[in-house]
Amino acid sequence: MQQETILVIDDEKTTLKMFRLFLDLYGFDIHTAESGEEGLEIFDREKPGIVLTDIKMPGMDGIEVLKEIKRRSPQTEVIVITGHGDMDLAIQALNLDAADFINKPIQRQSLENGLTRARERLKIARSLQNQVNGRMTNTAFIIRLQGNISAKSEPYLREAYADALQKKTKRVVFHFDDSTSVSGAGIAILTQLILESEKEGIEIVMAGVPENFKRVFDIVGLSRMVKLFATVEDACTIE
Repeated sequence: MQQETILVIDDEKTTLKMFRLFLDLYGFDIHTAESGEEGLEIFDREKPGIVLTDIKMPGMDGIEVLKEIKRRSPQTEVIVITGHGDMDLAIQALNLDAADFINKPIQRQSLENGLTRARERLKIARSLQNQVNGRMTNTAFIIRLQGNISAKSEPYLREAYADALQKKTKRVVFHFDDSTSVSGAGIAILTQLILESEKEGIEIVMAGVPENFKRVFDIVGLSRMVKLFATVEDACTIE
């Protein structure tokens, strides 16, 4: 299996050393940079599929790094590293098409989950696999979400939702796959569909939302608009 190239940008040498220890275990081809400027030089040279960048750095900060990488390579998976409680910065990064975020202090499980999702999203993108798939069950219409749900996903989401309307279902389940992340534009699209569903008399619920995105949904108010379930089976159970 070909090694996935990853770039880590952080101004703290001890943090970079920790990342090297972790990422080596996961089989990555690892490159590190101690500043945003150095990170972009390495990015242009190595073309990594995944970039991990700290948000708060002297000089070019992580938000500027994110903007520049997305300008140069929109398909690159950029995961931002935020301080504990810096959810406003995390949401700002998602609005700029960051694929995911990890809070400091970094927990090994959180890092592993984020990297697993990133690898799966790259696999989906490279295989041209459809990121949105719908199917009807006895109790609900399930819309499975994979990869990075962004502005580009809107026509596929609307097509699946229109299919649900044709099936005359009363409940639609947005099922988040293990690989799923949602950009700011993706959150806006989901919110719009929820508002439209209320007019149609359809209940939208969500299943399998990753913990970090649950926090985002709490802040932007999405979790007050829909019920969240741990599994798709629970979400399909009509109370």
